[in-house]
Amino acid sequence: MKQVMQSLKSGKTEVSEIPTPNVGACELLVETSHSLVSSGTERMLVEFGKAGWLEKARQQPDKVRMVLDKMRTDGLGPTLESVFAKLEQPLPLGYCNVGRIRRMGEKITGFQVGDRVVSNGKHAEFVGVPQNLCALVPASVSDEEAAFAVLGAVALQGIRLAKPTLGESVVVMGAGLVGLMAIQLLRAHGCRVLAVDFDEARLKIASEAGAQVLNSSTTESLEDAVMNFSRGNGADAVIITLSSKSNEPVGQAARVSRKKGRIVLVGVAGLELSRADFYEKELSFQVSCSYGPGRYDRNYEEKGKDYPIAYVRWTEQRNFEAVLDMMAEGKLSVKPLISHRFPIEEAQKAYDLILSEEPSLGILLEYPSGASKDETETVSFKSGGEGTGRELSLSFVGAGNYAAKTLIPAFRETGVLLYGISSQNGASGAFNGKKFGFEKATSNSLNLIEDESSKVIVVASRHETHFEYAKAAMLAGKPVFVEKPLCITGQDLDELEELYRSLSSTERHPCLMVGFNRRFSPHIRKIKELLSSCQSPKSFVMTVNAGALPEDHWIHDPMVGGGRIVGEACHFIDLLRFLSGAKIKEYFKTSMPSANSDSVSLQLAFADGSIGTVHYFANGGKSFPKERLEVFSSGRILQLDNFRKLRGFGWKGFRAMNLWKQDKGHRACVRAFVESIRLGNPPPIPAEEIFEVSRAAIDLQKNTCS
Repeated sequence: MKQVMQSLKSGKTEVSEIPTPNVGACELLVETSHSLVSSGTERMLVEFGKAGWLEKARQQPDKVRMVLDKMRTDGLGPTLESVFAKLEQPLPLGYCNVGRIRRMGEKITGFQVGDRVVSNGKHAEFVGVPQNLCALVPASVSDEEAAFAVLGAVALQGIRLAKPTLGESVVVMGAGLVGLMAIQLLRAHGCRVLAVDFDEARLKIASEAGAQVLNSSTTESLEDAVMNFSRGNGADAVIITLSSKSNEPVGQAARVSRKKGRIVLVGVAGLELSRADFYEKELSFQVSCSYGPGRYDRNYEEKGKDYPIAYVRWTEQRNFEAVLDMMAEGKLSVKPLISHRFPIEEAQKAYDLILSEEPSLGILLEYPSGASKDETETVSFKSGGEGTGRELSLSFVGAGNYAAKTLIPAFRETGVLLYGISSQNGASGAFNGKKFGFEKATSNSLNLIEDESSKVIVVASRHETHFEYAKAAMLAGKPVFVEKPLCITGQDLDELEELYRSLSSTERHPCLMVGFNRRFSPHIRKIKELLSSCQSPKSFVMTVNAGALPEDHWIHDPMVGGGRIVGEACHFIDLLRFLSGAKIKEYFKTSMPSANSDSVSLQLAFADGSIGTVHYFANGGKSFPKERLEVFSSGRILQLDNFRKLRGFGWKGFRAMNLWKQDKGHRACVRAFVESIRLGNPPPIPAEEIFEVSRAAIDLQKNTCS
């Protein structure tokens, strides 16, 4: 299928051929008929992509500070790699979509296949969208009109925050698509509206919608115009729907407001506010968040958990419905807002248009229908086929940032043939498949695992899927490399271990590997070598400055990410297990009081008498290195800082081992796995240790001591 993608690195916008997305349990697959280009938001994204490095940095000072912090702790090389990888990943454009439902997830209610729906889907022939971000289109509303519903909900949410009442005087600053729809919705509320813009054509549309207008490029003072408009009282409310980097729009809004007036920012403006402007009038100021309550709430959007209508009357979905109702009743007319139409194949012309000086307003993308619009599960690449031979053709399940930045380059260096890559949304798999020389990309991961040409499987998808894909690969008799964790529940771990042992007694002996890469770091190998001369037990202190994550981050969801101990601290449990060389005898956890218990100390005791502590803390600062290991044994100490500098205290013949570039062992880990397959050797990490470490991590996450 075709989808519009944009590079944040170069600013290039193109129509790419990607697999049709694979929808989840709470999602709909929608066959698109029309989508609307949001000239404000999408123009900003394209302009950012086309900007030079210095301009990009100037526009995102917060990101620059993060880069500088990472550079101080991880070094220049890894930092630049991360920045370039992030910017190189293409961004799917669009969020105003209308079409018909082609398929539905098993948990969907209230919709049927064939229904016409609006959604915040991308500019693509097929989109996978959560049910709470969709709304049924009334029969009297055309697809072209319905494409405006999502932007209309943006306008409506801003109005709801302004709380207008019948007869109030409201100023709308900016007569773009959102502003013009806001004007009509305010008029439907019974408000008097003054539209402010510099474009006469847009002001003409505003006037025809019943607003008084002011051309801001004229000499007439905005303050004087608003005082005349409001009968000398000042505006009851000001809704800012324009896009500007200046602080002046908010300042003007404050100056034209009456005492105790309300200001709502729907668009973009500078926020260096004058206290005097707001203090003297006791003004209220609020920034509107997209389409309404539920936006960016994973439980609402991804899991389909609606807010009770008695407590949250207007969610984003119900705002979609309200806008569509206004269209159906003729109180919101969007046909006059359509200025251009382009077929999806010519989407580049639409973006050339919004960057040009040529006037435009509502730009619709049109999509083919019928037999020419069949779903495309797999896309092949002519450039595929890198590697030394098909006997080690490898397929990736998952194409996220870690796979693209670390795992795929590491596997490619070993000379394996990169065969297939899958991703649920289709887009990331297609991009990375083409970039790294895979033969094909697909959105059907299980079919890729079963494909006879996939000789080796790498699982790099979200944590909750690792069990399913690892199990499928083992049953298919294929070597499988699972990016940690192996799984996130004790029940799944028991099933995998039982499967492994049952297959081990047959000719289909499984080859299972988990990406515990720290133990393959050159520094850790050196520590292991030095410790080999120590007969007495060791003491380990591993300090991880993990950093805080939002409470609603997916890794905190026990059924999705499994928690941070299972998802990341497992690395350090494995590291101490490797260095001790003995089984984990017992373990327990001490947690700081917090919603997600992100700051914990994990205490480990090993069968040889060694002990270890993993301090996994989320309450530190980014300027401090992320990982530090200290080893105490036989009157000697080893200290490793962030996998760059290793120092020895009291070691005869060893003082230090420093690297110019941080090396956490990713490439060595992958290389060892591939070599074990080529030589027919056992996997680099014994399966018993993988299950032992995985069980300890799951138990510690649940606070189950052993």
